[in-house]
Amino acid sequence: MKKYDFLVVGAGLYGTTFARQATDAGKSVLVIDKRPQIAGNVYTEKVEGINVHKYGAHIFHTNNKEVWDYVNRFAEFNRFTNSPVANYKGELFSLPFNMYTFNKMWGVVTPQQAKTKIEEQIKKAGIKEPKNLEEQAISLVGTDIYEKLIKGYTEKQWGRECSELPAFIIKRLPVRFTFDNNYFNALYQGIPIGGYTKMVANMLKGIEVRLNENYLSKREEYNSLADKIVYTGPIDEFFDYKFGPLEYRSVRFKNEILDIPNFQGNAAVNYTDAETPWTRVIEHKWFEFGKDENGKDLPKTVISREYSAEWKIGDEPYYPVNDEKNTSRYQQYRIEAEKHCNVIFGGRLGEYKYYDMDKVILNALQVEH
Repeated sequence: MKKYDFLVVGAGLYGTTFARQATDAGKSVLVIDKRPQIAGNVYTEKVEGINVHKYGAHIFHTNNKEVWDYVNRFAEFNRFTNSPVANYKGELFSLPFNMYTFNKMWGVVTPQQAKTKIEEQIKKAGIKEPKNLEEQAISLVGTDIYEKLIKGYTEKQWGRECSELPAFIIKRLPVRFTFDNNYFNALYQGIPIGGYTKMVANMLKGIEVRLNENYLSKREEYNSLADKIVYTGPIDEFFDYKFGPLEYRSVRFKNEILDIPNFQGNAAVNYTDAETPWTRVIEHKWFEFGKDENGKDLPKTVISREYSAEWKIGDEPYYPVNDEKNTSRYQQYRIEAEKHCNVIFGGRLGEYKYYDMDKVILNALQVEH
């Protein structure tokens, strides 16, 4: 008899949800993580009374009531709605593309005027079959929006010219002929009061957790402890990169504590011109309306500038590059994974897939224990 029914590798949302469900089903579970803290990439740390999103902004949103009810067991959520702003060379535009955007761009005031303007530009471009991201974007929203709000941001994000990127990256673009600037348009949306780390800690109550533990460097030792492994790390690393590394885009953050109460007046501002080196600035306090948990105004602010970067082994992997080459390589790893019947591969890195938080939780809830 092994000591645990399940060893969960990774204390992010997938691993934590699985661990909670298995424990509630009467199974014995050990959770380990190579980082010194729980919560994976949703980890938040308190700085100057502000819950700072250490690995980039995470805004919970879902249309799935089962998932919403589940996370509300472990945290109370505020009413934050994601309404980012785009800064193009000092001009500010509302995102996603909506009537505020079109009014600022062209001075139009009715939905029909906005539609006409976009249709004129699409017709003038004359793109019948988009061959790349640039042509795809122009065929959806016209040249003005593409040039000011898509081109520079996308090229910084991916480190490549839009004309060199595949069209499928933006199969569609949200275009609203209303004054609704709710980016996600989700039925349920918000930020856990007290931060994500607090929510994950509540999910892990009563479950054994060991931090600063690298599973892959002590694989035999840990495999001997449990009947089944739930692995949420990079699938290619699990197999020692035998088919070659899967590629990602990475992100670098430059954080600043500012001795002012308000830097930009919004949680997220995207910088869409090519000249600004960062892709966006996050001002963390506005995820919680500039107040602490007791409703008190916070005198300082914390901002994070995000810089998109090429990824190499050893860097933090963020966005899977799901192009043809990497998708084909992942399928080789997937076939290899199916031979390991005692290992469950899950989450963003285990499945090499960009997941919203609600999808990660839903997938973990659906795994049999």
